[in-house]
Amino acid sequence: MLKQVMSETTLEEKIAVGAGLEKADLVLKGGKVFNVFTGKWELADIAVSGTTIAGVGEYNGRKEYDVSGKYLTPGFLDAHMHIESSMLAPRELAKVLLLNGVTGIFADPHEIANVFGLEGVRFMLRETEDIPLSVYFLAPSCVPATNMETSGACLRAEDLQQLLQEERVLGLGEMMNYPGVLQRFPEVMAKLTLSHSEIKDGHAPGLRGKNLNGYIDAGINSDHEAYLPEEALEKLARGMYVLLREGSAAHNLLDLLPIVKKTNCRRCCLATDDRHLDDLITKGSINYMVEIGVTHGYSVEKLLTMATLNTAERFHRYDLGALAPGYQADINVFNNLVNFQPETVLKSGQVIVRKKQLLWDSVPVSELPPSSMDMEEVTAQSFKIIPEEGKLLQTIVLNQDQLLTGKAALPPLVKDGNVVSNPELDLLKMAVCERHHHTGKIGLGFVQGFKLKRGALASTVAHDSHNLIVIGTNDKDMAFAANVLREAGGGLVAVEDGRVLGSVPLAVGGLMSEGKADVVFQQLKELNHWTHELGIPEDINAFMLLSFLALPVIPSLKLSDQGLIDVDNFCKVPLWTK
Repeated sequence: MLKQVMSETTLEEKIAVGAGLEKADLVLKGGKVFNVFTGKWELADIAVSGTTIAGVGEYNGRKEYDVSGKYLTPGFLDAHMHIESSMLAPRELAKVLLLNGVTGIFADPHEIANVFGLEGVRFMLRETEDIPLSVYFLAPSCVPATNMETSGACLRAEDLQQLLQEERVLGLGEMMNYPGVLQRFPEVMAKLTLSHSEIKDGHAPGLRGKNLNGYIDAGINSDHEAYLPEEALEKLARGMYVLLREGSAAHNLLDLLPIVKKTNCRRCCLATDDRHLDDLITKGSINYMVEIGVTHGYSVEKLLTMATLNTAERFHRYDLGALAPGYQADINVFNNLVNFQPETVLKSGQVIVRKKQLLWDSVPVSELPPSSMDMEEVTAQSFKIIPEEGKLLQTIVLNQDQLLTGKAALPPLVKDGNVVSNPELDLLKMAVCERHHHTGKIGLGFVQGFKLKRGALASTVAHDSHNLIVIGTNDKDMAFAANVLREAGGGLVAVEDGRVLGSVPLAVGGLMSEGKADVVFQQLKELNHWTHELGIPEDINAFMLLSFLALPVIPSLKLSDQGLIDVDNFCKVPLWTK
């Protein structure tokens, strides 16, 4: 742990420093300071007193850093993310984010809550209470997301009320059950009316018109699921914050950035939602989104405001998101406005990154939760599908740039009385195996568009209930892959002909590794190499796409342990159709 450099100062001392009557603890001298309130750059010093900014102007300090010619911005804030999707435990993820200039995140821990319930959220709170990253949570509102999957836990209104008493739990997490809101289900209503839940995150892909009005009437005041500019503009016009997303599977940023030319962007924020470690390391986080926007000709000043002040204000954190007196001294220092990998990062007045090197360290996990795997061994017979004469397979059709899926009715390939995968037509069998309660439930289906030519892939990261999901070109490899993860306590794996080609063990709830970032990154790199060797193109993040094929709250057709789910009509449907 990095020793505290800046101690907290008294109010009198801060006033004296700001007024120029006493020297600051630290002064950043002569930089180009971004003013988020005016959208302008100022040539000025920044005086730091304790953990906060005392003044912007001309100052002297007991310690001074010359930043002349460099650009200073507030630390970046991620408006909506799932820590678990990085596959790193929170302390290890903090290291990666700080190197990218992200000094604060607003996280929805519903992934681990779906595995461990309340104890999972409390684990996340404990693991983030003493790290140099501002981590705020929202109480998961949809655990499970629907009654059409088997989750590891169930959080009711009274459970969420307990979480809302925690200082760093700011409100209600994304309300994915928008049909339940519109139909005014009693349990949904109970959650929406909890005390201390004025901040309510939304999740309503494609919701428009009067239904959108009704959804907002419930007090839900943001959404990160807009896919088209017209939808995003309508949500802005109805008073919502729109979170522009660039995850590892959902790439919405460039589709939505045109809206900032039509609005003043004050209710637009940047979010990563679900972003894998390999993308965080090789591309970046919020800094990468700013970089993309600048590269495509969008105003750097608007992008920086969306990455800082807008997010802070959306979550009522009026001490974050600006370089101004009284704000937390979270500061990024850049060499230019083209590459947004910061040279220096200050967190609460401490230099935490210098010359692009992290000055803080920690064990990845301070406490390891119990195993989350409780399922029986499977065999190839577990995945057998009997054909129905004259009928077609209801098939999930993959969209490789979005989380939305299509659907099609396709003829089956039958061998020895079993419907099997047909790699030549890119039609693959998939299964979702319940792993929390030893029920033995297995949902079976088919997907087109994955491009796997040989072997099988399996994962215990399968949003939102995180059962074990497996896809393959043959039933034998599918069973082998599933059993490998059952024994390992969860993770990701690629197999062929009964051999493990690559894997990433995820001992923390089957979602996160207990290892260091560089080790997990290497494991992921090797695993991705083998997915490409098995036929999947290099520009496809196979395991991120796989993880969302079990999510029954994003249209149009998905698979859970209970079977095929028609998300458009929010109901289970048979595998066979005419």
